[in-house]
Amino acid sequence: MNDNLKNGELFDIELLKKIRKKFSHINIDPKSKEKRLFFDNSGGAFRLKAASKVFKYIDEYPDCPEHGNKTAKWLMEIQEKGYESIKTMLNFDSGSIITSYTASTVMFNMIRAVIENVAGKNIVTTALEHPSSYDAVVSYANKNNKEVRVAKTNPKTGGVDVQEIVKLIDKNTSLLVFMYASNISGALLDAQKIVKECRKIKPDLFIIADAVQHAPHGIIDIKKVPVDGLNFAPYKFFGPRGFGVGYASKRLAKLSHDKLIAKPEDFWELGSPAPSHFAALTEVLNYVCWIGKHYLKSKNKRELFEEGMTRIKLHERALMYFMLEGTSKTQGLRSLNGVKVYLDCEDLRKKDFIMAIGFDKLRFKKAVKEYEKQGVITFERVISSPFSSRMLESFDLKGSIRVSPLHCHSLKDIEKFLKITRKISQLS
Repeated sequence: MNDNLKNGELFDIELLKKIRKKFSHINIDPKSKEKRLFFDNSGGAFRLKAASKVFKYIDEYPDCPEHGNKTAKWLMEIQEKGYESIKTMLNFDSGSIITSYTASTVMFNMIRAVIENVAGKNIVTTALEHPSSYDAVVSYANKNNKEVRVAKTNPKTGGVDVQEIVKLIDKNTSLLVFMYASNISGALLDAQKIVKECRKIKPDLFIIADAVQHAPHGIIDIKKVPVDGLNFAPYKFFGPRGFGVGYASKRLAKLSHDKLIAKPEDFWELGSPAPSHFAALTEVLNYVCWIGKHYLKSKNKRELFEEGMTRIKLHERALMYFMLEGTSKTQGLRSLNGVKVYLDCEDLRKKDFIMAIGFDKLRFKKAVKEYEKQGVITFERVISSPFSSRMLESFDLKGSIRVSPLHCHSLKDIEKFLKITRKISQLS
């Protein structure tokens, strides 16, 4: 299925019902047991029941997967299957898999390896980056006396134009770090074009991409976009917390990095393996493929995964369209008096489902509290936060309310949110 439909396409009602049953706490606060809309899936994310179930089941086994008894070998088989699941999700055949406690740790480790070991005088990144990327670049560049060049954002689109990055690359650039999508605006960067154009200038340029925000919303294809490093966070992709995953190309994997002396030079994992995490990721893969099977007849898991992710993207795009334009039952964000839509990209094919909004009469934190009173969980991005200030300043914004639903939400959820938003807009 081509994902180029301008306004997306909603799931069939019956399929959406099945999808919603596969997630925990879809419309209820697990602590208070009160009904709610959880629209903070860029900070946390709904958990796939199958992933949580298998994580708990496997994690209770006392056996060490690296030992020789039968159960230990079975656990290692589960872990090996998890490795294959990651390869299917990211679409690569060669290179190394990196795992750690968080995706941020994975990013720091990859950036450190390149800056400390690859010749060059400058590093290029963007003002849009998450602190785990940006701070790693600045920290290791300073320690190694390398210049940091920062590409400007586009305040109209909420992203970074390709040319803003390309113009900073030269023969002395050793590393480029950029993100697939903004976790403030949802804007997609043209990853394929960025890689292609930058390597025209320097063919052997090392490139690392942050896919944490984008992974649950769209297709990642390392064969089509041949970066050297990439990370994602399973907890934002329907899986458990406490796990970060990365890909390293053959040449990046062989750079000097922290490892046990006895391990191969391209091995990055430290400490005992955790099969439960890998089992959970396999269930995430199976889930997306299950969606794909509703639209495509194939036995190829990558094909089914791509189809499933395409359908997820189309459903989210359709929800995003209705959130902006409204339905026959309610006005959309673009037409609500007293509501501002920041970084409003007209072409919804160029963004993931994140809204940055504000109110004329309410401060951002106050508005977030009002949403919670009405049973809607959102999050404020404010300039006083070190996790937001650099990006917001680049957009000339003091803050925004981040609204981030997920593909398991329905059109009724969007309509309910819009009615609540209209009510809040009348407060002062």
